[in-house]
Amino acid sequence: MHFLVGIVSTFVLAQGASAAFGLTSSSSRFIVDTDGGLVFEVNKSNGDITSLKYNGVEYQGTSKASGINSGLGTSTVTGETVNGYVKITVKSSALPVTQYYVAKPKDAMIYMATYHTAEVDPGELRWLARLKTSELPTGVHGNVGDTRGCTAIEGKDTFKCSNGQTRCKMYTSDRFIDDKVHCVSGSKASVCMVMPGVAYETSASGPFMRDINSQTGDSDQELYWYMNSGHVRTESWRFGLQGPYAMAFGATNYKPSDTLDTSFFSTLSIQGYVAASGRGTVSGTTSGVADGFETVVHFHNTNAQYWAKSTGGKYTSSQMKPGTYGVNLYKQEFLVANDTVTVTAGKTATKDIASKEPSLPVIWRIGEFDGQPFDLKNGDKIERMHPSDTRMGTWGGSFTVGSSKATDFPMALWSKEGGSATVKFTLTQEQVKGHVFRIGTTLSFKGGRPSVKVNSWTGTDPGAPTLIDSRGVTRGAYRGYGNVYTWTVPSSAFVVGSNTLTVGVYGSGDASWLSANYIVDALELQD
Repeated sequence: MHFLVGIVSTFVLAQGASAAFGLTSSSSRFIVDTDGGLVFEVNKSNGDITSLKYNGVEYQGTSKASGINSGLGTSTVTGETVNGYVKITVKSSALPVTQYYVAKPKDAMIYMATYHTAEVDPGELRWLARLKTSELPTGVHGNVGDTRGCTAIEGKDTFKCSNGQTRCKMYTSDRFIDDKVHCVSGSKASVCMVMPGVAYETSASGPFMRDINSQTGDSDQELYWYMNSGHVRTESWRFGLQGPYAMAFGATNYKPSDTLDTSFFSTLSIQGYVAASGRGTVSGTTSGVADGFETVVHFHNTNAQYWAKSTGGKYTSSQMKPGTYGVNLYKQEFLVANDTVTVTAGKTATKDIASKEPSLPVIWRIGEFDGQPFDLKNGDKIERMHPSDTRMGTWGGSFTVGSSKATDFPMALWSKEGGSATVKFTLTQEQVKGHVFRIGTTLSFKGGRPSVKVNSWTGTDPGAPTLIDSRGVTRGAYRGYGNVYTWTVPSSAFVVGSNTLTVGVYGSGDASWLSANYIVDALELQD
């Protein structure tokens, strides 16, 4: 009896030892047990993650591994325990990228950071976890990126289903300023990307940039964090350390905190990591943005970017690397002021910034100049579906000042689809004089810009805007450079009584929805 108890006790101890936190290895894999329910394996030759077991269930897909882009290729992969944490370093031989995987005891997360010194072909840098759709069938924002059973209608990424609804992985995106946690889920678990603190500091294109978060396919549920890409990008790449960020596992409907503490990275010798002691902050006041609009302060230079939302007219930035930064003030997403500030390590700089948007008297205005198209027709749907989706309203149309609503004017115009939009308005004798017509746009494709005609008068072509060589409105994007166009309309163009403004598109293209187009922010006739 005593001999049998000894055998059982030894077996139980062995089981406990196998579940303890730590790093082990085989001839081809590093195996990390977090002692928090998560065990993952890393290929020693290329740094791919080949197994992701949470509470005994395998979530890693079977066809392809998880990793940076589509894999870093041949790499030098090392594993070690540093100051109580497991650290795996993957230094690619083919790409200018070093990837770090870090595990913390009793924690069902893989903490990561990505260091890069140059742009990575084909122009994007992303974390991509290929997970099992059978275990995690629900993507970010539900089914908007679920392409199963649907047919490609544009490129290889935009699909239409038999019910006329459209799907695209870009429809899963959210603004960087809001996208701190996004998750895919199933009946047993959720798996989430967490981008806390200064995770976006080396990304590009500011607080309103959006990128792919997930895509649901027949076998794989793809979970992303896009660090840099060419998807409606308005800035050049930044280089250095991306992160820290994390992939977290939890129960169904689990959502980890977006204030995840990653300060322990300062003890791990991570290339490019700048600890809090080497950073400074900026605080101050904002003024001049009307109530009801979000106020955003954006800091940027060629090395880093940061942002903060102002509450009650006050803001404080996240911890920033030292340097001189441009400062943008936004009313929602409409630029209303800019300035500069210098950040010094260990200090808080003060920068008060006020809106410089002029207060102009107008005869009429459609929509709000806020850098967003959501208050116009179909604007409430454009982030999550293609313009041809059966749930969309018609495009083009007519607006009558005094009786129509903003939702009667289309949020986008095409040179080949949707036709033009007209605005009918009346003027008194006193109002028949010269006026300025102003139209704001948020994004353009193939040189699309407004054409305007008031009665028989035609405005001059304002010229093509700066090209963003990326599909936009058909992939759920609405944010570009935010151009505002004005025309001085002579008094001879107007008549007493009924007048008609026709708004169209300069530009061309060889496909209907991919012809020249632009997204409308707001338009007004100034008094």
